[in-house]
Formats: sequence, structure tokens, C-alpha cells
Amino acid sequence: MDRTPSRTRPLVLALAGVLAAGGLVALTPVAQAADPDLARNGGFESGLDGWSCTAGGGAVVSSPVRSGTKALLATPAGSDNAKCSQTVTVRPNSAYTLSGWVRGGHVYLGASGTGTTDVSTWTPSATGWQQLTTTFRTGASTTSVTLYTHGWYGTPAYHADDLSLVGPAGDPVRLPAAPANLAAGSPTSSSVPLSWSAVPGATSYRVHRGGVLVATVSGTAYTATGLAPATSYGFQVSAVNSAGESPKSATVTATTTSGGGGNPGGALPARALVGYLHASFANGSGYTRMADVPDSWDVVNLAFGEPTSVTSGDIRFAPCPAAECPNVESVTDFKAAIKAKQAAGKKVLISIGGQNGQVRLATPAARDTFVSSVSKIIDEYGLDGLDIDFEGHSLSLETGDTDFREPTSPVIVHLISALKTLKEKYGSGFVLTMAPETFFVQLGHQYYGSGPWGGQDPRAGAYLPVIHALRDDLTLLHVQDYNSGPVMGLDGQYHSMGGADFHIAMTDMLLTGFPVAGDTTRVFPALRPDQVAIGLPASTHAGNGHTSPAEVNKALNCLTKRTDCGTYRTHGTWPGLRGLMTWSINWDRLGGWEFSRNFDTYFRTSAAPRS
Repeated sequence: MDRTPSRTRPLVLALAGVLAAGGLVALTPVAQAADPDLARNGGFESGLDGWSCTAGGGAVVSSPVRSGTKALLATPAGSDNAKCSQTVTVRPNSAYTLSGWVRGGHVYLGASGTGTTDVSTWTPSATGWQQLTTTFRTGASTTSVTLYTHGWYGTPAYHADDLSLVGPAGDPVRLPAAPANLAAGSPTSSSVPLSWSAVPGATSYRVHRGGVLVATVSGTAYTATGLAPATSYGFQVSAVNSAGESPKSATVTATTTSGGGGNPGGALPARALVGYLHASFANGSGYTRMADVPDSWDVVNLAFGEPTSVTSGDIRFAPCPAAECPNVESVTDFKAAIKAKQAAGKKVLISIGGQNGQVRLATPAARDTFVSSVSKIIDEYGLDGLDIDFEGHSLSLETGDTDFREPTSPVIVHLISALKTLKEKYGSGFVLTMAPETFFVQLGHQYYGSGPWGGQDPRAGAYLPVIHALRDDLTLLHVQDYNSGPVMGLDGQYHSMGGADFHIAMTDMLLTGFPVAGDTTRVFPALRPDQVAIGLPASTHAGNGHTSPAEVNKALNCLTKRTDCGTYRTHGTWPGLRGLMTWSINWDRLGGWEFSRNFDTYFRTSAAPRS
């Protein structure tokens, strides 16, 4: 994907003029010399005070500088343009001049939120200090604008110094007071409603749970969802305006109820091991009969139910043909083995999708066909539920969705509707699980809704609206922490597969909640720990990102007991974390059952038992 800047000409600010008596008269308004410089710490002499830089890409250096003793050094990454910005109070219907000195790689200087036409100017490169200047006029009701400078993806670092905004000062905005009268309504087993008094001058409110930001809202009420049953939570609220964030309110504590909703699909052990069984195909791992699956496995996902075509919604499943799997059991024995597993307290699901199973429910007809065909499989084999393992182009935000809470993409909307219909049809005992890749979930922390508009794949984070819409029905989410590139955690750092830190960072994001695409007004709420399992390959043959048992144990220790943590610092401790998922039972068997034996040993000797 081309990530170089546009080759169109940079913005040129021309002065319009008319010929009048005495010569050319400039029509563009120019800030008066008496106007103050409104940019705070434009020379970076006080570090980054007043400035906010994306992805930790900004730093203050003592050389080179244009004047004074400090300047900004900002380093774009492959997925970040090192944007540094600040919001400034201005006066409506007024003229302003924005300028700054830059050097290095591609550098942009601009202003947004002007209320008229947002402006920017740039230089493709500058070996020495070069001044950038642009002007704008504020709108009739504009009281603040955001100044920014940034580089371009993958280009060299840039320097900036002596940034200024000259024009009439706006009325000073005072920091809002802390919200008062924060109160919790009647909790359910998974939610707590909150309300508080309005704060004069506040433009939004931030809700904190256990000291961690979980949501930004415009009103004076919020319902915290995705909570664990019979659990005490502490909440605080702060008020925000252009001057900044107020102190937090007094803490209000609420305890969720114990009934209902605590374990959608029910009857799983406190610690569960989930595995995929190659039931409809054979590969290098060999065929494993259902009756030969060890008791270690609490949830067995039959891989795979596959579509007759990408867009039909028609899903079919049949056991592996004898010609492909010479030791395959009869259909009668296969069904009997499923019943035996269920009698032993295990769950057996049909998994839809996989690498080759593209499913796109783009129409109501495809949605209805999906529901009826999946129901037929569940009924024929007497299964406990459904696992969604959509990959590739099965999910796409092709209509430009930007809010996971209100999706409009047809393939997302129809999938949500289909899964809710199946849940309602089979009732509270229906087990619903999902196995997305990190690309579809955690990468939403950076790119959700950016799509082609931000130079990123529109599928990034595409599972988020599905997970959010079904969070009260979802039994387990086991994200595939493998076959993935580096992913940014909540610490602003990129983490790579194969070690404990990657699994800790990816799981912490699910259990803490996170702003999507870095926007604190769109915070994806945390899932309950009993809804989360860590997805891993069973061996080096099963996928990129294999993690040794010792590293897996470190990740579990850090997340459930906050011991053995490495460089990543979690935002909490979750002894209720459900367990592990692996691809696959077949590959684990070929590896001498190393994965499942380690799981059994860990939870048999751990302070947090399996049941």
C-alpha cells in the first residue's frame, strides 16, 4: 500500500486584490501586530507542556534548535504520522496567522476546527530551518481551534520550533469543576447505571472505573456494561472542556447482582480449554476421532462448517470423507461420541469459517439462509452452540462505519442479527464463541473506521461492532494471538508474537477497554474476564507465533496474579480469566499433547483452580 504523501501541489495562499486609487488593495484579513501569540509553549522550552503527540512519537531535544534551547523532534512510524497538537481559545469571526519553523522529512503545519475552512501547509523536505505560514478566519461561533504539526508515514523524523498563532485572544475558558452528586442506580449482573449533576462550562465527561478511563460521554448519565456478576466496582467522573480535565469526582461504589448474564451459554468450568478439531478435512496433523479427544478439552469446535458460496449464507458440514481420512469414524459413531462428550460435561460447537470459509451476509436473504442452515447442522448433530471464525473479507466496513456502537455496514448488521436470532432460538444454554484475529479486534485501537480514508484496510477492527452488540450473549472471545504482525498495546508500544508480553498486552486491552482509533469519545468497553480466553497455536507447525509453555505460564501468572510480568504493566488483575484456546487438537496430538498437558498442570497446581 502506497503510504507516501500525495504528490499534488502544496496549498498556496494567494492574496486577492483589486486595483483601487493608489494601487493594489489586499482583501485577505491580516492579524494586527498588537495581537498576542496564543500558542502555548510554541518553542518547546517547557518540554511538551501544552502539546499532545500521537503514539508517543514526540520528544524535546536540545539540538538542532531554531531559537532558544529546545525544539520538537517527532518520529513517524509505519502506522503513525507523529502528529503533535494543542487546542487554543480564539475569538469568533476573527483573522489568525499560524506559522512555525520546521526541518527534516515531510512536515505539515495546520489548524482544524476553524468553523470556516481548515487550513494546512507543508514542505516535502528541508535540510535547514524553513518557515511555514498559513492564515484562516474563525467561524461565527468558533471559540477554539486545534493547531498541529505532523510528518508522514514511514518518512524520516522532523523538527519543529517557534510555532505561533497570532490573532485576537478569546475569552478565557476556565477548567471545569469536578462533577457532583455521582450516583449509581440499580445494578444488574453485568451493568451499573450512573448519573451526576451537570457542570457549568463542561463540554463532555469522562467516566473512570478503578481509576481507568472507560468512556467519554456528552450527557450526565452512562451505563457501565460488560461487568462480572457479584463484583464490586468503583466509579469516578471528571468534566472536560477546552481548558482541560477537572479533578475526578468522589468515588461511588456499586456491586453487580449474582443472577443471570454472568456466564452466557453457562456450564463451563471456571478454567476452560478450547480446541479446534479437524472434523471435515485432513492435513499434515492427521485425523483425530471425536472419541479420542482427551478429557482436557472443555470446548471442542468442529472445524469447519463452510459456505456453498461467499454470499449465499448457506452453510454445510459433513465429517471428513473416508478417502481423505482413512480412519474416520461412521456418522453414527461420530454423533455418539459427541453425546458422550456432552454427558461428561463438555461442549461441542460447530465452527463457521476458517481460512477458506468466506461468508458475507450482505442481504436479508443471506442472513435468513445462514440462520436456517446453521440451525440444521446444530440440530442434526445435537451441538451446544456456534463458533464464529470469520477471516479475510468476511467482515468489512465498506460503507465507512466510524462508530462500533451503531454499525451500518450490511455484512456487519446482518451477522449481528443472525447471531441474535440463533441465541433467541436456542435459549440461555446456547454457547456462542468467536475467534477473530488481532487484526479484527486489537488493531481497532489504532485504525477502526479509518479505512481507505486513513490509508488503512477498512476491515481493521471490524469485529468490534459484532462483539459489542453481542457482549451480553457472548460466552467466550478467544482472539487468535498468532499469525499477526506487531500490535500496539495500551502502553503505546508495539508488541510482537511469541512471548508473554504479547499475550499480556492483547488480553489486557480486552479486559481494560480501549479507545478505538485513539479517540477517547469512542471507548470500547471491557469484556468480563470469564468471557476471555487466550488464543494460541498448539505447536510450531500450527501457525506463526508459537509460544513456549513457560511463556504461556508467565502470561497467565501476570494476568491472573500479577506476578511474572515483563515490560508491560497491566491495568488490573483478573483471577477469573477463563482459560486458553488453541489451534488445534490435532496439532497438539501430533506434538505429544504438550499444550494441553501444560494447561492441565498449570491449573492443577495454580492458586486459581479449573473448577
